Amino acid sequence: MITKLLRKVFRREKPAAAPAAPPGPAVIAVEQHGVARDKITPGARHVCEKLQAAGFKAYVVGGAVRDLIAGLTPKDFDVATDATPEEVLLHFRRARMIGRRFRIVHVMQGRETIEVSTFRASNDAETDEHGRILRDNVFGNQAEDASRRDFTVNALYYDPGTETVIDYHHGVADLQQKTLRMIGEPRRRYREDPIRMLRAVRLGTKLGLTLDSDARAPIREMAQLLENVPAARLFDEMLKLLTCGDAWRCLRHLREEGLHHGLLPLLDVILEQPLGERFVTLALARTDRRVREGKTVSPGFLFATLLWHEVLANWEARRARDEANIPALFEAMSEVLDQQAEKLAISKRIAADIREIWVLQARFDMRSGKRPYRMLEQARFRAALDFLELRAESGELGQELADWWREFADADGAAREAMLIADSAPKKRRRRRRKPAGGDVDATAAPEADQPSAD
Repeated sequence: MITKLLRKVFRREKPAAAPAAPPGPAVIAVEQHGVARDKITPGARHVCEKLQAAGFKAYVVGGAVRDLIAGLTPKDFDVATDATPEEVLLHFRRARMIGRRFRIVHVMQGRETIEVSTFRASNDAETDEHGRILRDNVFGNQAEDASRRDFTVNALYYDPGTETVIDYHHGVADLQQKTLRMIGEPRRRYREDPIRMLRAVRLGTKLGLTLDSDARAPIREMAQLLENVPAARLFDEMLKLLTCGDAWRCLRHLREEGLHHGLLPLLDVILEQPLGERFVTLALARTDRRVREGKTVSPGFLFATLLWHEVLANWEARRARDEANIPALFEAMSEVLDQQAEKLAISKRIAADIREIWVLQARFDMRSGKRPYRMLEQARFRAALDFLELRAESGELGQELADWWREFADADGAAREAMLIADSAPKKRRRRRRKPAGGDVDATAAPEADQPSAD
């Protein structure tokens, strides 16, 4: 017993166990994720290689990695690095710094523009009274950069040199399990950037992912935060949504989540009109088809289709009040675009394209004389003709008019001449000039056309 007591008194205390270190990122080999380096564009590979050769970390990051693992073709490639923007500029001759909210560098490699961002810290960002991040130029390490990203599937870093993916938040597993999860507490993340609510709808639809219940629950009640987002950012996100390759389902999901208000205020009006809904459905199906075929999409044409039936209703109401046809159309266009400008910062160039497509619709009825030839010379004639064919296909007007213009546009000179429709409108008689009282006709006046005698 004494021996046991002595052992207890003089026994050495074991040192306290050190707290468990937080788990590091998963390093996923190419055999598991399936993305070989030749899937990365030469420009993105060159940027990573050059920064790594200079002693920096550099990875292809975000949407490009996500899309490649999902079997999609990325639209562009971004790079994340621990080099500051100033250090990036030193290593690339064709590069420029942009941004105030987020300072990044655009590096031009041939026809490619690679967006290079510095790892950022997950806190200390400047916010407004609603919690929205205004500036976020506090640099951090890679782990912090991963934590401040929105969804787990966007926090993936690909190293072209080793063909490995660095995954801090199980994003690859979420992709494989078809789940879209938010990194961090969803309410706080939505306050930081309300655009994330729209992005959740777009990514879920595009990738076929189910939004995690924790991330979905706050969206409807927090939708009003979109009111605080600059109109230019809303327009950019809306354009991404409409050109994701599945635009119609995205718009439906926006309505289901209660996000359509504050994004396109006229969307409900358009979709509640049976004729307008068919027109928009056909237009978006055409856009989706072009995206899947790798063809370009005109933002002007796209927004012209979305807003057309609101313009049409306004135009018809004005004509019912006996306003002149063309002036009434111009007034209707201005009113609709001004309403949209409160929410979406449609650029002047895109707005000009929209207006030109709409104006030409009023001139398609003119199929006599020289006017059809002048229509062919218009810069937006082909877009306006596609628009006319959508109107005919949706049942808004007769197919004959659209068929006539397509045939006229594709015909040669003699065939076009034969297609012209005789002008049945009564000719206006020119008024004869009166001779000055007690004097000769002014010699500088234009010669008078032959007129029948008044006698």
